Amino acid sequence: MNRFFDDDLPMSRTMPLDQADGLRRLFAHARVCVLPVVSNPNVAFGGVMLERLCTAFAEHGRHTLVVDAAERASEHSEMALLDLAECIEPLSPQVSYLAARGLPLRFVDSTGSTAGLLQALIEAAPQCDVLLIHASASDLCRLFARSAGADRVRPLLLADDRPASVTHAYAAMKLLTQRAGLVVHDLLLGAAKHSPRSERIAMQIATCADDFLGAVLRDWVQIDPACDASEAPSQELRRLVREQLRSTHGDDALAALPPHTLTRADAPPAWAPI
Repeated sequence: MNRFFDDDLPMSRTMPLDQADGLRRLFAHARVCVLPVVSNPNVAFGGVMLERLCTAFAEHGRHTLVVDAAERASEHSEMALLDLAECIEPLSPQVSYLAARGLPLRFVDSTGSTAGLLQALIEAAPQCDVLLIHASASDLCRLFARSAGADRVRPLLLADDRPASVTHAYAAMKLLTQRAGLVVHDLLLGAAKHSPRSERIAMQIATCADDFLGAVLRDWVQIDPACDASEAPSQELRRLVREQLRSTHGDDALAALPPHTLTRADAPPAWAPI
């Protein structure tokens, strides 16, 4: 992988279903984990972090559809309006990719919500177990604000050990907290293995989130951009993936995980302000 970047309605219903009802049915789908990943233009190796994340889900037997709606994605997402399924590109047996710049706004309704995109994606990629939405904080707010099932969504922030990326990640957290009510977040931090700033950055974001936003940075994982793409995911990344699956589906989602991924304690780091 090197890129990153109402036929089923029951007849007994006489009233049309709104998008909230559609989302309730979507999140009731016990198989699909919806993971919003907040794009950060100031991160130099965001693609590497997304690849490692997909590798961790693949290790658990999950097929991930990466929907890249970040600004740097392809400008030809208009093709997706014709047939989303035809625009999904398989990258490996466990990962598919959809270049989707501008696509969320094509699904906006009169309330400003783009929640209809989620159901369209599920229908276009029935093989996916993980729906990874890589988009800006403002796009993710329109996607999940006022949405049924949003309480099971935990956005994943991206940052590295440079100030501009950290500032952007915190601003994104603030927007998601205040506009969409998404108050629990995770963080992927791209930094060299022995970077002296990594833990300090994560603790700073966690403290500011708690003190000024009433938000929570529940967990964070450091990823070395120079890591070998073929190496196994770290125990910390495996923990984050397990918790993402659990937040969406509960403990039942862990039943099918390989035994070696369940040997480490599932508790978040001791410093996390839960």
